[in-house]
Amino acid sequence: MNTLRKLKCEACQIGAPLATPKEIDEYMQQIPDWTIVEIDGVKRLRRTFTFKDFKTALAFTNKLGELADQEDHHPAILTEWGKVTVSWWSHKIKGLHKNDFIMAAKTDALV
Repeated sequence: MNTLRKLKCEACQIGAPLATPKEIDEYMQQIPDWTIVEIDGVKRLRRTFTFKDFKTALAFTNKLGELADQEDHHPAILTEWGKVTVSWWSHKIKGLHKNDFIMAAKTDALV
Protein backbone atom coordinates (compact mmCIF):
# COMPACT_ATOMS: atom_id res chain seq x y z
CA MET A 1 0.00 0.00 0.00
CA ASN A 2 1.30 3.42 -0.93
CA THR A 3 1.10 5.64 2.13
CA LEU A 4 3.20 8.44 0.62
CA ARG A 5 0.43 9.57 -1.70
CA LYS A 6 -1.88 10.10 1.30
CA LEU A 7 0.51 12.59 2.90
CA LYS A 8 0.69 16.34 2.31
CA CYS A 9 3.88 18.26 1.62
CA GLU A 10 5.20 20.26 4.53
CA ALA A 11 7.00 23.56 4.12
CA CYS A 12 10.66 22.88 3.45
CA GLN A 13 13.00 25.61 4.65
CA ILE A 14 16.67 26.19 3.95
CA GLY A 15 18.57 23.95 6.35
CA ALA A 16 15.89 21.25 6.48
CA PRO A 17 17.47 17.80 6.59
CA LEU A 18 17.90 15.79 3.42
CA ALA A 19 16.27 12.37 3.35
CA THR A 20 18.59 9.81 4.94
CA PRO A 21 19.76 6.74 2.99
CA LYS A 22 17.44 4.59 5.14
CA GLU A 23 14.45 6.86 4.41
CA ILE A 24 15.30 6.88 0.71
CA ASP A 25 15.34 3.05 0.66
CA GLU A 26 11.95 2.93 2.40
CA TYR A 27 10.37 5.58 0.16
CA MET A 28 11.73 4.08 -3.06
CA GLN A 29 9.85 0.85 -2.30
CA GLN A 30 6.63 2.84 -2.71
CA ILE A 31 7.68 4.45 -6.00
CA PRO A 32 9.55 1.64 -7.82
CA ASP A 33 9.23 3.20 -11.29
CA TRP A 34 11.29 6.25 -10.27
CA THR A 35 15.06 6.50 -10.39
CA ILE A 36 17.47 8.73 -8.56
CA VAL A 37 19.72 10.79 -10.80
CA GLU A 38 22.41 13.23 -9.78
CA ILE A 39 22.88 16.48 -11.69
CA ASP A 40 25.51 18.99 -10.59
CA GLY A 41 25.82 17.15 -7.28
CA VAL A 42 22.07 17.33 -6.56
CA LYS A 43 20.04 14.12 -6.25
CA ARG A 44 16.66 14.14 -7.97
CA LEU A 45 13.83 11.70 -8.54
CA ARG A 46 13.07 11.15 -12.23
CA ARG A 47 10.50 9.21 -14.21
CA THR A 48 9.38 9.30 -17.81
CA PHE A 49 5.69 8.63 -18.48
CA THR A 50 4.60 7.52 -21.95
CA PHE A 51 1.38 8.45 -23.73
CA LYS A 52 -0.26 7.75 -27.08
CA ASP A 53 0.21 11.29 -28.41
CA PHE A 54 1.16 14.87 -27.58
CA LYS A 55 -2.36 15.91 -26.54
CA THR A 56 -2.53 13.21 -23.87
CA ALA A 57 0.99 14.04 -22.65
CA LEU A 58 0.02 17.70 -22.40
CA ALA A 59 -3.17 16.86 -20.46
CA PHE A 60 -1.04 14.90 -17.96
CA THR A 61 1.35 17.85 -17.70
CA ASN A 62 -1.55 20.18 -16.91
CA LYS A 63 -2.92 17.81 -14.23
CA LEU A 64 0.54 17.62 -12.71
CA GLY A 65 0.78 21.41 -12.73
CA GLU A 66 -2.49 21.68 -10.81
CA LEU A 67 -1.30 19.12 -8.27
CA ALA A 68 2.01 20.95 -7.84
CA ASP A 69 0.20 24.23 -7.15
CA GLN A 70 -2.11 22.54 -4.63
CA GLU A 71 0.86 21.08 -2.75
CA ASP A 72 3.07 24.16 -3.28
CA HIS A 73 5.93 21.99 -4.53
CA HIS A 74 6.93 22.16 -8.18
CA PRO A 75 8.86 19.76 -10.43
CA ALA A 76 10.87 20.13 -13.58
CA ILE A 77 8.66 18.88 -16.41
CA LEU A 78 9.69 18.10 -19.98
CA THR A 79 6.68 17.48 -22.23
CA GLU A 80 7.35 15.91 -25.62
CA TRP A 81 5.33 13.99 -28.20
CA GLY A 82 4.14 10.88 -26.36
CA LYS A 83 6.13 11.35 -23.18
CA VAL A 84 6.57 13.51 -20.11
CA THR A 85 9.71 13.42 -17.98
CA VAL A 86 9.22 14.59 -14.40
CA SER A 87 11.97 15.43 -11.92
CA TRP A 88 11.38 16.13 -8.24
CA TRP A 89 13.89 17.60 -5.78
CA SER A 90 13.88 20.28 -3.13
CA HIS A 91 15.63 23.34 -4.48
CA LYS A 92 16.09 25.03 -1.09
CA ILE A 93 18.10 22.13 0.34
CA LYS A 94 19.65 21.00 -2.95
CA GLY A 95 18.56 17.40 -2.70
CA LEU A 96 15.84 14.96 -1.76
CA HIS A 97 13.34 15.60 1.01
CA LYS A 98 10.33 13.52 2.04
CA ASN A 99 8.18 15.97 0.02
CA ASP A 100 9.79 14.80 -3.21
CA PHE A 101 8.83 11.21 -2.54
CA ILE A 102 5.29 12.27 -1.59
CA MET A 103 4.96 14.16 -4.86
CA ALA A 104 6.39 11.29 -6.90
CA ALA A 105 3.76 8.99 -5.39
CA LYS A 106 1.02 11.54 -6.10
CA THR A 107 2.32 11.93 -9.66
CA ASP A 108 2.01 8.16 -10.16
CA ALA A 109 -1.64 8.39 -9.07
CA LEU A 110 -2.42 10.80 -11.94
CA VAL A 111 -2.03 8.10 -14.62
